Amino acid sequence: MEERKSFLVRHFGLRGIAVFEALKGVLALLIGIWVLTLMHKDMEAVAARMLDALHLNPGGHFSRRVIHFAERLTDRNLWIFIFGVIVYALIRFVEAAGLWLEKEWAEWFALLSGSMYLPWEIYEIARRPNWLRWTIFGINVVIVLYLLWLRIEMHRIRKHRRLQQSPPDPT
Repeated sequence: MEERKSFLVRHFGLRGIAVFEALKGVLALLIGIWVLTLMHKDMEAVAARMLDALHLNPGGHFSRRVIHFAERLTDRNLWIFIFGVIVYALIRFVEAAGLWLEKEWAEWFALLSGSMYLPWEIYEIARRPNWLRWTIFGINVVIVLYLLWLRIEMHRIRKHRRLQQSPPDPT
């Protein structure tokens, strides 16, 4: 019974994380497509329209930084960004497929990649805490702890099986 419960927890947990990772890949691709539509446009004007649509003060610090950043964007920078987005999305899709198929390498990859974000997320929360940063951090901690628990549990199950299959010691 415990093995069945362990299987279900593993199966549905990994499937949930796989869907989450695939959604991150899809979101990245959508952002990449949106950036692609901005190619050959006056980025300063695009940024100004975006800030206006968000009802942000055009003279505010954030708005000035966005406009300054937009002035410096070139098509080459956009292509580099789009390339990075494609690579990121491919990594998320490969990870999602591996988790969906319950591959051990994908569990390790997800555990390590999720853990790598934690110091950055803690830094960002310490710098400027808000509900979005706390939510992202919380989701990531839950995923990392689940994957760590899963790896420990799978090690325990394998060790138990090896002990059951080994011949008795004659001494």
